[in-house]
Formats: sequence, structure tokens, C-alpha cells
Amino acid sequence: MDAFTIEIGSVAPFMAANIDTDVIMPKQFLKGIDRKGLDRGVFFDQRFVEGGEENPDFVLNQPQWRDAKFLAVGANFGCGSSREHAVWGLKQLGIRALIGTSFAGIFYDNCQRNGLLVIELDVARMNQFGEQVISGQVDKVEIDLPAQVIRFSGGEKITFDLDPMRKEALLQGLDAIGSTLQYKEEIQQFEAKHLTANPWLA
Repeated sequence: MDAFTIEIGSVAPFMAANIDTDVIMPKQFLKGIDRKGLDRGVFFDQRFVEGGEENPDFVLNQPQWRDAKFLAVGANFGCGSSREHAVWGLKQLGIRALIGTSFAGIFYDNCQRNGLLVIELDVARMNQFGEQVISGQVDKVEIDLPAQVIRFSGGEKITFDLDPMRKEALLQGLDAIGSTLQYKEEIQQFEAKHLTANPWLA
């Protein structure tokens, strides 16, 4: 997966609470045998009107947020079904981080496994940040994962917490398999020792 170190980009506000994975990636986009084209499915029913034209009122279709790298989201984002397609689609659309107060557990884990940074802030700070984004006070920000800081162009910054293991995996671009393979030599040594002690298993 893509490593995340320092990313700079605009933040789009999508602050409604309880946005589920069927909203993020509707079921009709789950039929493919690969991950191609999932970027079109992201927020499909909100991004497009009947006939397939863009909905000009949807946040990601507005000029200032069309190329957003980050989303400021409402509470319990990613609830509902466990579909990993939602995360794949967000990544294909160019989203690199989600900033909110709380995320559904399985969705949070799927983000981690696919290199999509999830930042949790307390409610008061997130409300302030959301208002700044909506009003245009905040446009582009820098997210510095090594320092665990969101920096604004005016000098303001927000620090955030992240589990050290999740942070290290994101910094190195390692999914669960990649993290395990860091211990390849130790695994092979254990296997050899185990088979020597238990030859009937060979």
C-alpha cells in the first residue's frame, strides 16, 4: 500500500453524522471482479443526478474542493456494512486522510490496511475545525504523520494521537502481510526448528 508521511492538500467538509458504507460506495459498484473504477462509485447518489451528470451542489463537485485530499467528516463515519470497497474507492478518488471524531471499527481497520490515514479529534476541536473548513478559513493543510500534526497555512496547528503500530505501518506502507513479512527470517527459523523437533509434521 502507499506510504503516508507528509501530505499537503485541501480539506472538503462532509460533516453529516452516521454516513454508512452504502452511502460511501453503493452496492451496484460491488459487482466487479477487480477494484477498477471504484472512484466513480464514491458518494455516487450524492455526486451525480439522474442521467449521470454531476450534482453541482455536492461538496466534491465544487471548484474549491474538487481535488481535495482530505475529508472533514461527521461522527460514526463508515458505519454499516464492512465493505472494503468504500475505502478502495476513497483512495482511488485521491482521498489520503479522514478527519473526524469517531469511525466505525471495521471501517477504521480497513482504512489502516489500505493506507488511508484516519485522524480522531475531540468533539470541541472537531466542531471548530469543521466550521473553519466550511467557512473557507481553512483551505490547504499539511498533515505531518511523523510529527502527528495538522498544520494550517496561517501557522495554527492541531496535534493528534495515533496507535504507534498503526503509525509505523502507515509510514512504511505496510499492510498486515507486509508487516508480518518483516519477520520472515524469524518465521523461517521457527518453522525449521519446529519441524526438526516434530519430523512427523513434514
